[in-house]
Amino acid sequence: MHTALLYLITVLIWGSTWFAIEFQLGDVAVEVSLVYRFGLAALLLWLWCWWRRLPMRMPLPLHLSVALMALLNFALNYYLLYQAQLYLTSAMAAIAFSTLLLMNIINTRLFFGQPIAKRIYVGALLGIGGIVVLFAPDLAERSLLNTSLLGLILVLSGTLSASFGNMLSVHNSRRGLAILPMNAWGMLYGTVALTALALLNGKSFSIGSTPEYLWSLLYLSLFGSVIAFGCYFALLKRMGPEKASYVIVLFPLVAVVFSSLFEDFQWQLSTLIGFTLVLTGNALVLTPFHKLKPLWLRFKPRKKLATVP
Repeated sequence: MHTALLYLITVLIWGSTWFAIEFQLGDVAVEVSLVYRFGLAALLLWLWCWWRRLPMRMPLPLHLSVALMALLNFALNYYLLYQAQLYLTSAMAAIAFSTLLLMNIINTRLFFGQPIAKRIYVGALLGIGGIVVLFAPDLAERSLLNTSLLGLILVLSGTLSASFGNMLSVHNSRRGLAILPMNAWGMLYGTVALTALALLNGKSFSIGSTPEYLWSLLYLSLFGSVIAFGCYFALLKRMGPEKASYVIVLFPLVAVVFSSLFEDFQWQLSTLIGFTLVLTGNALVLTPFHKLKPLWLRFKPRKKLATVP
């Protein structure tokens, strides 16, 4: 699949999942809802791999690596994010989670020794700054005391867990592990870990009966887990964590659209400035200027070849 299409799918789906998560919170325990989400996603992935006859066997060291990736990326990460949305709005949680880009850039340098172009740091800071400006009215109105501070800590902790999981995903891909089998095993291991957590916490495995809960669960399982993670891990393998994770900065823009449609989000000057900063940062991160032909060479007229009379 073309890289731009992978970006678009990941941004649109993950940008909308923050709103869908709101329908998962309430009567059903967080860890139980996550068991349903990743259990269904694992089932769909295993059926797809079986239908495509993809090789699913792995040596034990790879199983251990995938299990750790699942614990960080699917279990701990989402458990903390769901808990955070009990205290924060989906927009606030999405803003805080967008720091994953900076965490991935730092961890890529630490774990893989990969040099990072200066433009990526500048672009990332512009993107993060754009998100902050975009939601400046919400940030100004909310106090970081009590529950809000707890929610912020939970989001940042989940984000750090996701970043470590991203590093393991890149490591596993470089060892030749295909994306779909890796995700199938990972979501299975994540489901087992979340089930154990629910049992340890004494949670009952009830299920929400409202249409909103059931439809959001299906959407989060199929689109938010199976499709979006497949596209994102493909971007990680193709482009590296520092560029692929820029989708994390872009998807809050989708959250703005959902807030405008369903939560009466008010467009202000800060909205326009935030969009401009994020789009500028996106262009800066994704454009390797040193590989581009200078503009004047592109439009320089070609010399006409002499013709033989």
